[in-house]
Amino acid sequence: QVRLVESGGGSVQAGGSLRLSCEASEYYYSSGNCMGWFRQAPGKEREGVAAINRHGTTTYADSAKGRFTISQDNGKNILFLHMNSLKPEDSAMYYCAARWPCAVGWAPRIREAEFGYWGQGTQVTVSS
Repeated sequence: QVRLVESGGGSVQAGGSLRLSCEASEYYYSSGNCMGWFRQAPGKEREGVAAINRHGTTTYADSAKGRFTISQDNGKNILFLHMNSLKPEDSAMYYCAARWPCAVGWAPRIREAEFGYWGQGTQVTVSS
């Protein structure tokens, strides 16, 4: 079982920045490191935002490219999502996801089916 706990959400004005964090079970980073961020706005389906593998290879949704950065601190078992130039349409519940087990050669993809473990989410609200 992989436990994921998100934090860092909040309310910010358009143009502002936030950094989301996701702390994973300690043992996960010794055998996994295939993770992603997803979000779900009220009345909408959950959508992928970004994903990363153990080699640091990343992929982003078009809506996130150039504004968001996914990264991980393996020494602290933490995944980050740095969000800049936030827009009201970025408002959503943001979820951390993990794939485990994860093959060494896994190419990151931001599809829900790629991940089997999910956090509880952290709310991001961007006002205009």
